[in-house]
Amino acid sequence: MGYEKVKVGEVASIRGGKRLPAGKAFTTSVTAHPYIRARDIGGGKVVIVDPIFIDEVTAQKLARYTVKNGDVCLTIVGANVGAMGAVPPDLDGANLTENAVKIVSNGRVDQAFLKYALLSEDAMAQMKVLAGGAAQPKLGIYKVETIEFPLPPLPIQQRIAGILSAYDELIENSQRRIKILESMARALYREWFVHFRFPGHKNHPRVASPLGEIPQGWEVKRLEVIIAAHIGGGWGKETPDDDYTEPAWVIRGTDIPETRYSQVASVPYRFHSASNLRSRRLVAGDIVFEVSGGSKGQPVGRTLLVTPELLASLGGDVICASFCKRIQPDVAGYGSELLYLSFLEGYESGEIEQYQVQSTGISNFKWTEYIANTDRVVPPEALREQFRGHVASLFTQVATLGRKIQNLRRTRDLLLPRLLSGQIAVETLPEGVAA
Repeated sequence: MGYEKVKVGEVASIRGGKRLPAGKAFTTSVTAHPYIRARDIGGGKVVIVDPIFIDEVTAQKLARYTVKNGDVCLTIVGANVGAMGAVPPDLDGANLTENAVKIVSNGRVDQAFLKYALLSEDAMAQMKVLAGGAAQPKLGIYKVETIEFPLPPLPIQQRIAGILSAYDELIENSQRRIKILESMARALYREWFVHFRFPGHKNHPRVASPLGEIPQGWEVKRLEVIIAAHIGGGWGKETPDDDYTEPAWVIRGTDIPETRYSQVASVPYRFHSASNLRSRRLVAGDIVFEVSGGSKGQPVGRTLLVTPELLASLGGDVICASFCKRIQPDVAGYGSELLYLSFLEGYESGEIEQYQVQSTGISNFKWTEYIANTDRVVPPEALREQFRGHVASLFTQVATLGRKIQNLRRTRDLLLPRLLSGQIAVETLPEGVAA
């Protein structure tokens, strides 16, 4: 069974966002008017990671360019042209960048179904063609209006949207649980090793150290001492040749946020020399540290703890890219989880950013200087093992939830084209199919 195809312009209205008036700067001060940028849109969602706002006067002038809960936003300019996301309730009334449009049903199409229809591979392929042919990819409103997609009867649209939304809700629930588990691990690190409120701390007097007062029996060591080995990554080649014969996955700095949760869809597969792979092959307990790249508002220094679950998700040899370092912690003298969490703490506190340098638009990191001049407090072995027992289980749960998210996304993405085409009749699917 196939459904009739319609053009976006036949079933929805499209309105562009608006550039702020000259002289009006963005502000990080919280107002009632958040501003949605193109980078906040993608993957079916609109999420503002680093909020910026506009003032009341400007907001009144731009009142026509706000979005409502459920509106579908589409980026129309730049590298992520065609990125799609639905406005969540907490961004109802937000202002929209001029680099995106909002698409709102005229009643013929269910708004939630519209989002999934435009997320389909076929719709995305149309956008890619329509945006091509210029130095800067661009989609005009008149082009967006021509994008075609199947339109089943309204009750079936709503059923399809409900099925796919159920998968998204399960994914979001897992993502929320991951954030809680990560917060627990980081809070425990701060409690024990920053504030020194570890089990039995009242029985440990403080003594002077280069880092101030620390519990008696603890030591202060340089990072270069508690890191057993480190080496830059590699990039290899896209296709094999006489020298580059060994296949391996390559984790880049841009992959770190997703691979923390064992989500590996973006990780490239390349070929390497045997000697490079031998010295760079990642094993569980290693840490990947980004030393070059970054972007405005995104310093270098992102880190990844390599877990057995992550390696299992990739199912083969893995190295990190040449803009990263493979770090092998002194497991007996400090520990992988402890070092990883100390890096996360250093990233958030600004410790790591101090060693960042800007060069020709790319941020680089003074790694050698950093590890030679940065100290860590080293607790006794028994306390390190006790801490590891707590956080290792948290990281295992994070990785397990990450793999669950990956499986849910894969299933949802396989269902999407089949439901839109009518290849799978929704009437045959039970309620709660995603559970």
